[in-house]
Amino acid sequence: MKTVAILGGGPAGSTTAERLARAGLRTIVLDEKLAWEKPCGGGVTYKAYTQYPYLLENETPKKIVTDTHLAAPRAGSVQMALRQPLLIYSRFELNKMLLKRAEAAGAEIEKTRVLGLDRTSDGWHIRTRSGTLNADFCVVATGARNPLRDVGTRYTPQDTMYALGYYVPDQQTHIDIQFLSNLEGYIWVFPRCNHLSVGICGKGESAQCLRARLERYMDERGISRENATFYGHMLPSLDLRGWRNNRLAGDGWLAVGDAGGLVDPITGEGLYYAFRSGDLASQTVIADEEPSRRAEHYRQLISKDFGLDLTYGAGLAKKMFGGTFFFTAVPTKMIQLMRRSPKFCDIMQDLFAGTQPYLELKNTLLRNVNGTLHEIVMSFFIRKLVLGHRV
Repeated sequence: MKTVAILGGGPAGSTTAERLARAGLRTIVLDEKLAWEKPCGGGVTYKAYTQYPYLLENETPKKIVTDTHLAAPRAGSVQMALRQPLLIYSRFELNKMLLKRAEAAGAEIEKTRVLGLDRTSDGWHIRTRSGTLNADFCVVATGARNPLRDVGTRYTPQDTMYALGYYVPDQQTHIDIQFLSNLEGYIWVFPRCNHLSVGICGKGESAQCLRARLERYMDERGISRENATFYGHMLPSLDLRGWRNNRLAGDGWLAVGDAGGLVDPITGEGLYYAFRSGDLASQTVIADEEPSRRAEHYRQLISKDFGLDLTYGAGLAKKMFGGTFFFTAVPTKMIQLMRRSPKFCDIMQDLFAGTQPYLELKNTLLRNVNGTLHEIVMSFFIRKLVLGHRV
């Protein structure tokens, strides 16, 4: 293999490019924006920065946050001091840092828009605003708004959510998470360097309705929108069918990050899966595999590493946000249990850190319930949520 084209320079594309370039392959990153902001919190979990220490050990500006406040209707709020801090970056700064790493490893970076792909007998003919390029293999890292219809995840309306918000010129030291009635999603306030990211993500509602919810929340809490910058974006949020039919790879190409739909269907967190899928994609390209087997090899790696877990999480998402427990909304009950049950707080700590797989929630419950009244209530709650048992 002579040349690999990376179509997109976000976290997934940059990660793939760095590893391929370090392995000695000619690697070209094509992206019309390169480093840019995105309407999200920009949080990097403990799971991500322990697996990839350079995400912590760098000079890029970031916040290291240990204090989180969670709230839900009719439950008030609860404070949780994170045992494992969350790193919060500006996405512009994070993307810039990752692109510099890729370039330092030997990747070529070209700021241009990819207009189309044509499969040839020995690779790809890539059409860009700057001209044309031939490549032996393509990694699709174009994000959720992938304009290339023949590669990457094929989204249905049920497989996406809106994320929108404001960058507010203000500061605070903690994270706020606010669950809302009748919404598969939540509001966040993340402290970044020099501003707050105040946003909302959700499924099943228009962007206009989500923005109205967010602005009402900001008004109620005295968060001013004066001089704030508004952003909006679409995010992957695959349902069960979407995960089972996900188009992750094909003849001569692999999809990474958002372009492959690789986002947590409950939290909307995608950065870890961007880094990890970029790592697994590079392993697949480098591996001594028959070209015809690369696509299946990559699908198997993703499935074993985290795909099965996120598929299971997709089944939990509607129960998590829209279910009830003894006539109480699940998010409300979660806040109540966090206030009363240390064991439930431990589970929430691990979910924030990214170290609690959804597939293992049942076993975690069985190991931790000790028979007190609050733990018994927690047992019933988790059994209904995770296992679908009636109570």
